[in-house]
Amino acid sequence: MYKIIRKRVLNPYVKSMDIHAPAIAKKAEPGQFIILRVYEGGERIPLTIADYNRVEGTVTIIFQEVGKTTQLLGNMEEGQHLLDFVGPLGEASHLEGYKKVAVIGGGLGTAIAFPQAKKLHSLGAQVHLIAGFRNKDLIILEEEMTAISDEIFITTDDGSNGNKGFVTNVLQNQIDQGNEYDLVIAIGPLPMMKAVCDLTRDYEIKTIISMNPVMIDGTGMCGGCRVTVGGKTKFACVDGPDFDGHLIDFDEAMRRQSMYKDQERSSAKDHECTMGGVLKNA
Repeated sequence: MYKIIRKRVLNPYVKSMDIHAPAIAKKAEPGQFIILRVYEGGERIPLTIADYNRVEGTVTIIFQEVGKTTQLLGNMEEGQHLLDFVGPLGEASHLEGYKKVAVIGGGLGTAIAFPQAKKLHSLGAQVHLIAGFRNKDLIILEEEMTAISDEIFITTDDGSNGNKGFVTNVLQNQIDQGNEYDLVIAIGPLPMMKAVCDLTRDYEIKTIISMNPVMIDGTGMCGGCRVTVGGKTKFACVDGPDFDGHLIDFDEAMRRQSMYKDQERSSAKDHECTMGGVLKNA
């Protein structure tokens, strides 16, 4: 059992939890993830490790309530326990040796980009952090991102924070102003990552993206998280989740991502009718 030590509401749809998991916190690195189960018989879901504290023995997860399991998780409170919390899984990001990096987060992808930027900052790299959200009410981690970046640019689709545009607009502006990045990291919705890769390809800037396909066991056994990279089949859970964005077959990834939308909506709708019953004594 894994105790929820702290819980924060980051915006109306996104929550953060610090989970007591000393063995995972001891080995966790940016880019890795965990798989959790809320209760016996429940769904296994992967969540990226958003941060970790080796001294306190905690692992931070940040999630959006979009389906049955994330809704159940969001209803839990400090002091309650998760049944399973397994990790760290996946390959840690390779961040050593870079001097100037643009780290880009789109929406909830910002929570995944944050630990990458934090690690790069600790290694002495110059970090330009670009984060994009639909509107100002959805902005998360602004204070935390500011603390670990040399420059930070937060943009919104509707301009409600005073800076309208997309992350690609900001990246293009920075390149036009003479910033020479030896690495770009882009994490967020597939269309956003594809747009970033299309831009950086023209400038021959190495670009790493984080893939988040359907994942079940997290060990490469089920094959559900397969992605095509450079014409070869890879598994996001063991070969990634970081990949060279210029080699990803984004069109295939987007088709696969939409395969189970109807089932996900049905599961979430059924859960709304019974919410609260499962975890009453958790």
